[in-house]
Order: sequence, then C-alpha cells, then structure tokens
Amino acid sequence: MKVKKFVASSMPEAMKRIRAELGNDAVILNSKIVYTGGFLGLFRKRCIEVIAAMDQVSNSRETRVKEKPINKMLYYEPVATQKENPMLKFIKAEENTSSEVIKELTEVKQLLQNISSTREDTVYPELLQHINQKLISQEIEASIRNELMVSLLEKWYTNRRDSTIDDVKRWCKEEMAERISMFRFGDISFSKKYVNVVGPTGVGKTTTLAKIAADSMLKFRKKVALITTDTYRIAAIEQLKTYAKILSVPLEVCYNLNDFKKACDTFKDYDVVLIDTAGRNFRDPRYVEELKNIIDYENEMETFLVLSLTSKQSDMEEIFKQFSSIDIKQFIFTKLDETATYGAMYNMIDKYQIGVAYLTNGQDVPDDKVSASAEVISKLILEDESDERSS
Repeated sequence: MKVKKFVASSMPEAMKRIRAELGNDAVILNSKIVYTGGFLGLFRKRCIEVIAAMDQVSNSRETRVKEKPINKMLYYEPVATQKENPMLKFIKAEENTSSEVIKELTEVKQLLQNISSTREDTVYPELLQHINQKLISQEIEASIRNELMVSLLEKWYTNRRDSTIDDVKRWCKEEMAERISMFRFGDISFSKKYVNVVGPTGVGKTTTLAKIAADSMLKFRKKVALITTDTYRIAAIEQLKTYAKILSVPLEVCYNLNDFKKACDTFKDYDVVLIDTAGRNFRDPRYVEELKNIIDYENEMETFLVLSLTSKQSDMEEIFKQFSSIDIKQFIFTKLDETATYGAMYNMIDKYQIGVAYLTNGQDVPDDKVSASAEVISKLILEDESDERSS
C-alpha cells in the first residue's frame, strides 16, 4: 500500500495530481483545509491537503485472494479518537472476521473512490444526501460543495452510529463558517471617519445608509453627519433629507470634489460621516470614474459595496469587477426578505475573500438590519423555512 500527501489549491486540482501519480484506483483517506505562506499570520493562501493511497497488490494475487481464503487481511477503519483530523488506518482482521464487516468495508472503499471523482452523481449516505441537495438548491458552487461533502463524509464515518440529521447540519454549518471565518464580519469598525456606500441602481443604498446612521447613534453613541453625491435623482436627495430630519443629523449635498471637501471641513468635529452615492448603471465604466472625481478616496475612507440578494451571481461578479478599482472594505447584502436562495452570497465571500458588514431584510429604519457573521450566513443557507419559524 502506497500512501502519499498532496497539497493543492482546490479538490479538482488535487484529484488530477492523485490520478496522475497513483492512478484511477487510488483511494482518498483524508482531506482538510490548510493555510500556507503569509507573513505574521496575514495573507495566507487557503489550500486543500489530501491523503491518498494506492493498493500495490498485483492482479494475480487479487485473483488468488478471491479463489482461496487467507488467514488475515487488511481493511480500513476510522480512528474515532482523532476527531479533529479523522484518519483512516490499517488494522489486521482475524480469521473469524465476519462477511458482513468485509462487505461494509468494501462499500466504504467504493464510496471513497466515488467521492474522490467529485462527480455530480455521487451517491452519499442517506443522512448526507439531504445536505448535498440543500447545498445544490442554494446554488453553492460545485467546487465548494464537493470540499464540504468530503469533510462531512469523514465526520460521518467517525460518528455515524450516533449521528442524526441535526448532527450533520451542525457539522456542515461549522465547516462552512470555518471556511470564511478569517474575513471581517459585523458592524462598521469606525476605524476611519468617512464611510462610503456604493453599488448599482435599486439595491437600497440610501435606506441602508440611514440604518447605519441610526445604529451608529443609538448603539455606538457616535456623532453622525450625512453627505450625498446622488444629485441625479431629486427623489434620492429628498429621501435622505427625510431620514436626516428624523434622525436630527446634518446633511450636505455635493456636486463635485470641491463641494465634497467643503462638506468634510464642515463635519470635521463629527465622529463618523456617512456618504451616499448615485446608483447608476454599473456596466458603464464612466460611473466609477465620476465617483472618483467627486469623492476623495485617499482621505480616511472605508467603502462598502451594496449588493441585492435577488441578483444573479454573474451580475454580482460584474458589479464587483466594475468597482474593483476602489478598495472594498466589506459587502452589504440587501433584500434578504425577498429571496430564499443565499448561495451566491457565500460564493462571493469565498471567491473574493471579503466579509460582510450587514444583511438587510426590509425598509424599516433602523430595525430591518442584521449584523453579519460567518455563523449567521451558514445558518441562513442550511436552515429550512420550517426550522426558522420554529426557532
């Protein structure tokens, strides 16, 4: 038996190397997410580590084994004591090993071979099938889903005798949360004075800004001011003026960079200045350039990209690319209450390695807003509506 460790950037890449070096009959013994490189714990690269094995017994001997029983044989058994890193080891079975155990171990090996191919038609144990279908229905990308299912399969073979569907859901939530836990989630940090929200038309930037303003005042006791550069829509200015009046905070309307600098000088004694921008067609590159001409991004500025959860992931990616010339601190996802599919949000976090500040779920200020976390997002994806109603 030849055993070898592979480290790759993704499971498909690992499988390609395993097949090239060990052949199509190789068996995955273990896989886990690892982090390599970096400096002082920062800028680490996420990789997947896979332990694979190949049985070097010749075909002729395999034929003899089938024809003639042998006294002892080798089979796989999960190591229950190594829960954090469940490895498979070889142990000897005595002559009286039951045929039922041999059959079960054969099924385990076959299942591991199936999962290693990362095919869509992989047959999982019954308790895992529900989770796999849930991830598919939530539109989690196949590469992410396959890595999650490999980890769940390892846990299942270690704990299956006592496992329930709730256990499997919990394992998956933990795996999903851990995968994105290194990114920043939750409320704005107030590490910089100016907070800017950008995004396409109709995602709810102005309402979201008002919610952040109210939260900053009521929860964090900050002295807040508002600036708007959305001079293309009179309704947008009036909407923000209404919020400013309700919250009793000052508002400045800026038409160019000089106006913006004057407004910043006016608000120099304030703790945080929240900036609303025009939500024009994100596919027009001139829009982002115009933003740069109005807003001084070199000043103490944090920028949040607002995206709607009702959008397609392909549109979200196009929006992100359009704003990529601006340093995006975190995402804000809106319209949580208008969809039941959240996989695109998780895919965006994983792909662009950016966390989420808030999730918004309605128009009420300041109530319809949730501070995001890796755990909250993982729960949204895996909980059924009936589960949410009963909790």
